Amino acid sequence: MKRQSVASSVIRTVAYDVEKRILEVETLKHGTLTYNNVPLTTWHFFMAAPSKGLFFYEQIKQHYPQH
Repeated sequence: MKRQSVASSVIRTVAYDVEKRILEVETLKHGTLTYNNVPLTTWHFFMAAPSKGLFFYEQIKQHYPQH
């Protein structure tokens, strides 16, 4: 997975594996968190979100299993 830096006050980098549907989010507080079964559409909405941190906490952290 290729890491991408994002403009966020809480998230440093993100990476997504399309085939395995795995999302990695490197946060400033908790290090790298890995989430399974994240759909490609969620990844696209995440990357387009004006606030990556808010989208992460509301749409990913609460809804997908963490590995």
